[in-house]
Amino acid sequence: MDKPLDICKAKELPHLGTFVKAAELGSFTATGAELGMTQAAVSQRIAVLEKELSVSLFDRRAGRIALTETGRRLYGYARAIIGLHEQAREVIGGLRPPVSGDLSLATSSVPGECFLPSLLMGFQQKFPHVHVRATVGDSRTALQEVEKGRAALALVGNKAEAAHLEFRRLGADCLLLVVPPGHRWAGQHISAVALRDEPLLLREAGSGSRSAVIKNLERSGVVMSDLNVALELGSNAAIKDAVERGLGVAFLSSFAVQKELDHGDLVRVEVEELKLERDFYVAYDRRHPLPPTAMAFLHYVEANPILAADGLVVPSP
Repeated sequence: MDKPLDICKAKELPHLGTFVKAAELGSFTATGAELGMTQAAVSQRIAVLEKELSVSLFDRRAGRIALTETGRRLYGYARAIIGLHEQAREVIGGLRPPVSGDLSLATSSVPGECFLPSLLMGFQQKFPHVHVRATVGDSRTALQEVEKGRAALALVGNKAEAAHLEFRRLGADCLLLVVPPGHRWAGQHISAVALRDEPLLLREAGSGSRSAVIKNLERSGVVMSDLNVALELGSNAAIKDAVERGLGVAFLSSFAVQKELDHGDLVRVEVEELKLERDFYVAYDRRHPLPPTAMAFLHYVEANPILAADGLVVPSP
């Protein structure tokens, strides 16, 4: 039989809410701004908690903080305790505090330009007290932002080989070979080897779509050195414009070219040996605790998958 808990001797750990917020924001200064107190007051609260436990909870280096191994263990307990407090309020008081605060996202170009606005419209209808900040780059840059703690989540079209990164499937996409109207390939079927002699426009190194194109061409026996790469450009919009101007052909996401295909500004070409399908992912770094705003967004996007097959299908908000 379990020994009864001596309530008189059970001493509550102090300032767990401040600790959790500091762990999630990675900054005492940002925590103070969030909680309406000074950086020094936050530091004092953490010091009181560390003294109570006789352990160091944060590594403090060059103006930034990171959880120690002990701090990561306490974070799990602290989130559970705070969660139980919220459940008690909801069950007993009939009121659940709304998810609120900042959410930092880093995305590659296709998620950021093509379907993030639709996702955010639905997400912010459900979580109106969350303020979203998003940066758009390529997959490699987005994942680096997550690893450095500058973004809680990344929306990307390419996985990285890193044990500390967790990837959840967000949806599907297909890459289409597009040419300008009047091109000899317009509306035709070609073989992958025909691409060796045609000026090809590629995204920059680090792009998920570039990586998918190169890997699939290699499976068909066409390696990078075989290609006539005319331009490497850092955005889908720049590549579309270059294709329309006749500077080359390009593989682009079905999300990115749907409007141009519908209007006849670009024409799709079938490549017989290639089936350029890929997945999108939402990623996070297991070494950094996810704040409630990021957990809410993660659950929302998993319930609203992105689908694309020969066209654009975005989730309804």
